[in-house]
Amino acid sequence: MVDMYIATIPNRNSPPAILLRESYRENGKVKNRTLANLSKLPPQSIEALRRSLKGENLFSSDSFEIIEDGSPAHGHVDAVMTAMRRLDFSKLICSRRSPQRDLVVAMVAARILEPKSKLATTLWWADTTLPEMLDVNDASEDDLYDAMDWLLERQSSIENKLADRHLKNDALALYDLTSSYFEGQTCPLAALGHNRDGKKGKLQVNYGLLTNRKGIPVSVSIFEGNTGDPKTLMPQVEKVRDEFGIKQFVMVGDRGMLTQKQVDALHDIDGIDWIGALRPEAIKKLATGGAIQMGLFDERNLFELKHPDFPGERLIACRNVELAHRRSAKRESLLQATVKELNKVRDMVQRGRLNGKKEIEVRVRNILKKYRIGKHFELDIREDGFYCKVNEEVLIAEVTAKGNPAQIEKRLEKSRHHIQSIEKQLANLTQKVDRGRLHGQDEIGLRIGKVINKYKVGKHFEFDIRDNDFSFEINKDKVKKEAALDGIYIVRSSLSEERMDADETVRSYKLLSQAERAFRSFKTVDLMVRPIRHRLEDRVRAHIFLCMLAYYVQWHMMEAWRPLLYADEDQKGKALRDPVAPAKRSGSAMKKVKTKRLDDGSRVFSFRGLLSHLSAIVRATCRCPDERDTSATFMMTTRRNPKQQRAFDLLQTIGA
Repeated sequence: MVDMYIATIPNRNSPPAILLRESYRENGKVKNRTLANLSKLPPQSIEALRRSLKGENLFSSDSFEIIEDGSPAHGHVDAVMTAMRRLDFSKLICSRRSPQRDLVVAMVAARILEPKSKLATTLWWADTTLPEMLDVNDASEDDLYDAMDWLLERQSSIENKLADRHLKNDALALYDLTSSYFEGQTCPLAALGHNRDGKKGKLQVNYGLLTNRKGIPVSVSIFEGNTGDPKTLMPQVEKVRDEFGIKQFVMVGDRGMLTQKQVDALHDIDGIDWIGALRPEAIKKLATGGAIQMGLFDERNLFELKHPDFPGERLIACRNVELAHRRSAKRESLLQATVKELNKVRDMVQRGRLNGKKEIEVRVRNILKKYRIGKHFELDIREDGFYCKVNEEVLIAEVTAKGNPAQIEKRLEKSRHHIQSIEKQLANLTQKVDRGRLHGQDEIGLRIGKVINKYKVGKHFEFDIRDNDFSFEINKDKVKKEAALDGIYIVRSSLSEERMDADETVRSYKLLSQAERAFRSFKTVDLMVRPIRHRLEDRVRAHIFLCMLAYYVQWHMMEAWRPLLYADEDQKGKALRDPVAPAKRSGSAMKKVKTKRLDDGSRVFSFRGLLSHLSAIVRATCRCPDERDTSATFMMTTRRNPKQQRAFDLLQTIGA
C-alpha cells in the first residue's frame, strides 16, 4: 500500500522545506521517499494539495471567487455541440477545418439555440461559450455573410453526403413545397404567389424539402415565389438520380404535387416509382361514374380499385369516418356563417330606407308645411324616392305684387333663406331614403361575391339578385352529394402489390407529415426562417440551406430526447396502426401531456424548454482572492443536475 503526504522539515536559519512524500512497505518494513519539493508553492496551493491528499474537496466557496461577467451560459451550447460531434457535423460541412467552417457550425448552432438576424446573432452569442468553443470571438456580421457565401458553394457536396448517409436505393423519398414571406421588394426570387403564411400582398420565396422516410432532411431547393408546386417535382427526381446516384427509389408527393402531367413523365423513367393522391375533382368523377362502390366501406375503411382513366396504377380508396364527421360539421358551420353574412348584406340593401310613396309623401309635406312658400314647390313622389323643385316664377310674382321696393327686397331675401332651409331638409330626407343602400344588380352581386369567397361555399347557394333586393337559398341536393364523399380520399401509386401492399402504401403516403413537421419547425419559434430579410438571391438560398442544416441537427436531438419531451416514445406502434384512422398518441404520451410529469415525477419539457433548462449550466471564470497575482484565473463548469445529466446521456445515443 502506498500513501502520499506533505512533510514540513525544519531548516535552521531558512524557511522549512515542504516535501511531497510517500510511504511504502518493502520486505515488511515501512519506508519513505521524497517525490517533490513544494517549498516554492504558495501556502494556499500547499494547503489545497494537503486537503486533497486527505480526500477532502479541493475547493471550497472560501478558496476562490467568480469574477464579474465571467459566467457565460454553457449547457445548451454544450448540448448542441455534443449532438454535432455525434453526427460528425463539422466534417459533413467540410473535411478540413477553416474559419468559414467554424462560422457555419456556429451559425447552425445559434439558429437552433436562439434564431436571430446575423447581426443580432453576433451580439447574442457573446453571452455564451459558443464563440469560445469554435474560436469565433472576433467574428463580425460581414464575416457571417462571407461564410454563408462559402457554404452555398458547398451545398451540392453537403447534400451528397447527406444522401449517402440517409437515402438508400429502392427506398422512399418524401418531397413537399412551402413558402416564406419577404421583408423588402428587391430580391429576384421574391414574387407574389400562393401564400401559405397568411400574409396577403407579401412577396415570398418557395422552397422544397426532400427527406427520407423518417423525415431526416437531405436536400432543399429554392424557387421563385410564383412557381407552382408541380413544376418543382421533376428537378428533385433528376437530383436524386443524377447527383445522388440513386437509380431506383419511390417518390412520395401530395395531390397538388403529383399531377397527371408529372405522373405521365415519371412513367417514362425506369426505376422510379411514386405514391400520390387524386384531386377532389377526379374523386367526384369516379364516384359519379359508379367506380367507387360506397357499400364496400361498410366492411373496411380501404379497398383497391382500377379504372381505365388511370392505366397501370393502383388506386386505394380510403374513408376516414372521423374526418367525415369533422368535414360535415365544418361545412355546416361555414354555410351558417355565410348565411349570416348574406343577411347582413340584405340588411344593407334595405337599412334606413323610406319605402313606399305614401310614407315618403308624408315626410316631404311635413317639411314644406313649416314655411308659407312650401306651396310653391312642385313634387314628384315615387315608391323608391322623390323629386322637388321650387316654382320661382310664381313665387317672385307673389312677393312683388304689393309693397314698396325695400319691403319687396326684404321679402325676397327671406324667401331665398327659406328655400335654402327647405332644400337642406329635403336633402337630409333623400339621404334617409338612400342611406346604406346597395342598389343595382352589379353592385349587390359584387358584395355577395365577397361574402361567398370568404368561406368558399358559394357553390352550395342559389341567388336571385334584383336591382333593389336579392334572395338566396342553400341547394341541399348539392350539399348532400358532396357530403357523400366526406372523409374519402384515394391514394394512387405505380408500385405493384408485391412490392408494397395497400396498407403500407397508405402509410407511406401519410409519411408526408414528416415534411410538414419540418416546415412547422422551420417557420415557428424553433428556427424562424421567416421573415426573410436578405436582398441578394444567393444569400436567401444560403439562409434557407442554413435553416435546413439546423433542422438536421435538431431532428436528431429531438429523437434522442423523446423520453424527456412531450413526444410519443412508441414509434414502433405507428408501423402497426390502422393506416386510415386518424393518428393518435399512445397512452404514455397522453399521460405526459395530461400530468406534465414523467414516470419519475419530474417535469416534462418542450424542446426549447429543455434547452433553456440546460442553459443554467455556466462556465465560470474564477480566481483565488488571496493570490498576489490577481490576473491568474481558471475555468470551472457548474455541475449538471440529474435531469441535465440525463439529457446529455441521451445525446450519446445519436448515431449509435
